[in-house]
Amino acid sequence: MFFYIDRWYKPGYYNLSGNTTSLVVNVYQEDFISMKGQMKRQLRAVRRSLRNKKLKFVQVVQKGNSVHLSGTADRWEQKVNAGFAAAHKGFKGVVNDIDVRGVVDTEMRLPAVQDSLLEGRSFDAVIVGGGVIGCAVARELSRQNITIALLEKESDLAMQASGRNDGMIHPGFAASPGTLKASYNVRGNRMYTKLAEELGFELKRPGSIILFKSPLMNLLKPIFRRRCRKNGVDGNYRGLSAEEVRKMEPYVTESQKGGFFLPSAGIVSPFRVTIALAENAAQNGAEIFLNTAVTSMDVKNGRISRIQTNRGSLQCGVLINAAGIWGDKLSEMAGDRFFSLHGRKGTDAILDIECSFYQNHILGMPSILGSKKNHSKGGGLVPCVEGNILIGPTSEEVPGREDYSTDSENFRKLLGQLSINQELKPVHIINYYSGVRAASWEEDFIIEPSGKISNLILAAAIQSPGLASAPAIGEDVARMAVESLRVAGVKVIKKKNFNPRRKAIPAVKDLSPEERSALIRKDPAYGEILCRCEEVSRGEIRDALVSSVPASTVDGIKRRVRAGAGRCHGGFCLSRVIMVMAEELGIPITNITRKGGSSRILLHETKENVSDETGI
Repeated sequence: MFFYIDRWYKPGYYNLSGNTTSLVVNVYQEDFISMKGQMKRQLRAVRRSLRNKKLKFVQVVQKGNSVHLSGTADRWEQKVNAGFAAAHKGFKGVVNDIDVRGVVDTEMRLPAVQDSLLEGRSFDAVIVGGGVIGCAVARELSRQNITIALLEKESDLAMQASGRNDGMIHPGFAASPGTLKASYNVRGNRMYTKLAEELGFELKRPGSIILFKSPLMNLLKPIFRRRCRKNGVDGNYRGLSAEEVRKMEPYVTESQKGGFFLPSAGIVSPFRVTIALAENAAQNGAEIFLNTAVTSMDVKNGRISRIQTNRGSLQCGVLINAAGIWGDKLSEMAGDRFFSLHGRKGTDAILDIECSFYQNHILGMPSILGSKKNHSKGGGLVPCVEGNILIGPTSEEVPGREDYSTDSENFRKLLGQLSINQELKPVHIINYYSGVRAASWEEDFIIEPSGKISNLILAAAIQSPGLASAPAIGEDVARMAVESLRVAGVKVIKKKNFNPRRKAIPAVKDLSPEERSALIRKDPAYGEILCRCEEVSRGEIRDALVSSVPASTVDGIKRRVRAGAGRCHGGFCLSRVIMVMAEELGIPITNITRKGGSSRILLHETKENVSDETGI
């Protein structure tokens, strides 16, 4: 347990309150003199770093245990450079409030829904954020005999960072030794084998190969092995000669000069993992509230007493901040903003499933190991569990926290990565998309109880390798939340009837002929194929609409069973999916939306008083 002191005390005994316990310490004057001196040295280091970057306009002050930056910059890049210049100088966090001329702070998109669904309700634990972290926490907490609410502002789960990444379960090599990223990455990677078996989502471990551009990079192999040992990476990681790489990947670029193999690297569908975690949590009693955004909080005596949302106000015993890119804003609402987040946008492209035969492993070819300039691992080519191959991601610091636009410059960078595999061509690209990662200036996860608010737990600044780390983060954050509740007097005990298993929707495409025939005999709906590209049946779409966290939009169906995820982008199946949704949900087809809100696909009927079944 760490205790952060926000003001200087005279000598004597004091009660310094943490989140789950209190510690009485004898505070000696000479200790504080030493600590003051250390803080002054840290501030001088920040100012010196800013001067070296020619950022003299930045005002620097210490607030609590964080360094606070303010001022007005001419360009966005200056704000970014200032944030990184202030990091790693000994402070707990960097709060970057520099204004940029011509750039307006992003406002969070709020759901249009306004009702009183949650008014007056109370939960032991409230989780804000329906990404993979929030859902992992919900599943772990559902092992206990407590009431749980997960609040997600979008119309479905995994609609932001958790559904906009490449699905790679990193082996734990890239993270710097000693960081939270490194420890959670390796633990989480290890946990995925059991998690996939329990929750019924597909996990493959093709392994990853770091390709060397130069023969000199072969000298790095001992360094790579030492880093793997420090981080505890699993598997028989090893160096490869150029010939060994070519045997493993026949279509790899001729320019490669060897590589380093990490066999524990895996791949999953990130949205299916997120939804599986949430469905299992819901099966075990957690309540999932979509279209629900936190708008403010009441804090009394260092404790959150009430949460306001667009769907009414509620009370909670403990609040878990898993709000992704908005995590710093949520902490600010609670009164403990010791860090700030910035958006790092990455663009990926999807290749047609016919390319699956051209690559067996995850491939990357960094200059050395990622890029210090853009804080990226360098991107590459990642096979998907469904058979497609992803290119990317790129890396770009952006002011927009929900800026999912794509542009020609990032697309050009993606095309450059295609050269890793000689058989992959631009014509194979069927789609592309962007996501925004929630990065702190310190470039590490923030997983801890708040130092100021006794019932706030932080799971913030989760960027890559967040997907790989999610199961381990879920375990630790749930444990912190339980401890907080127990200190507050809540009796928390494990459920005897917790069911860790979730029955997945059967994927007709992946079944053997015998299994498929048996399933169709039992339920003919599985024999009616609506999506030809992905071979998705009517039965699968129906199942997605009635699960414990049901789909309610066309994109929600796509995330769960891949209807519309093929080359034609739903050109063949969209009308059929809409009709099935209308029938199963008992609503007019004009009420079906692409992604919730005002994204209606059909505005009104064009024919009335149809006299026969053909509509002619």
